[in-house]
Amino acid sequence: MTDSLDFVVLTGFLGSGKTTLLRDFLGRPEAADTAIIVNEAGEIGLDGLILRETGGDVPMSMLSNGCVCCQVTSDLARTVEALLSAERPDASGPLRRIVLETSGLSKPGPVLRQLASLAALRMRVAVVATYDAARGWATTGFEEAAAQWAAAHRIVLTKLDAVPEARRDAARAESAALNPLAELVTDPDRGAAVAAAFAPLAHPGREPATPLPVPGGAHPRVAVRLGRPAGPLAYDDLAAWLDNLAGRLGDRLLRLKGLVRVAESERPLLVESVGTLFSPPRPFGRPGEGAAPFVVVIARDLAPSDLEGVDPVGLFRFAPWRDGNPFLRAAPAGRPRAEP
Repeated sequence: MTDSLDFVVLTGFLGSGKTTLLRDFLGRPEAADTAIIVNEAGEIGLDGLILRETGGDVPMSMLSNGCVCCQVTSDLARTVEALLSAERPDASGPLRRIVLETSGLSKPGPVLRQLASLAALRMRVAVVATYDAARGWATTGFEEAAAQWAAAHRIVLTKLDAVPEARRDAARAESAALNPLAELVTDPDRGAAVAAAFAPLAHPGREPATPLPVPGGAHPRVAVRLGRPAGPLAYDDLAAWLDNLAGRLGDRLLRLKGLVRVAESERPLLVESVGTLFSPPRPFGRPGEGAAPFVVVIARDLAPSDLEGVDPVGLFRFAPWRDGNPFLRAAPAGRPRAEP
């Protein structure tokens, strides 16, 4: 039953259009085999009420005892198991998709850590984040928003119909700069965008993104840095570097993804993390084939020496630090407070 089960973590900052996007999807025929988990930071599940009004017979569960990323209990895992075991006498088949709509202040990393206990279910997990075309850039100072976009496999631009064409183009460039690893859904046609937002990933968990040049003119607290191996690597050196990177950056590490060749394997290894939660490196592609080795690091408040100083020193060579690039600028003093 679970061999074809997709688990979508739908995230996005406060007011960015998550609930509206999900509500529109629930009105489509392909949502018939979908279950919904709604997580809200407060005790009143307003989003759940809105979705239930539209979702008809779609199975729905509420996690209203706090932001799911802050919980240390197994509530999420128990909820998933309950949805999978529930009888569906009027359904045409088994569940094909579970969508977890997180609160606007949730960070995806801890959510995925909770899902790790369900590894036996072999769910295909994807993080889908919303980016508000009208005011997304005004929220880039919030670390929660930065973590959501950096962790995303797919970023969906919302409210495109409410902004002029020039603003649409700017929003596309902004979202691409925030996470060059993510798929972008930028279609101004609402129906096409909703369908694309919840479609299975083209290559779930298997296809490494092609690294892009470090963009300029983006979020001042988040840096995207492209690194290339300085030479042939030993697996133990790679593992030590990843472990030391996580220790050095801590919660400043938002996302890492790369394709690295090691002496012990004929095939390159796919390495990736959301926050400091690393997936085990695993072989990818065919021997002797594939793109040039690389790692892309997305991190917050990064100093020029942070990556170059990770042991074993010199394992990767990163693009030169450019002081004039606002994408790599030092963090501003203080941080704006989130409004409810």
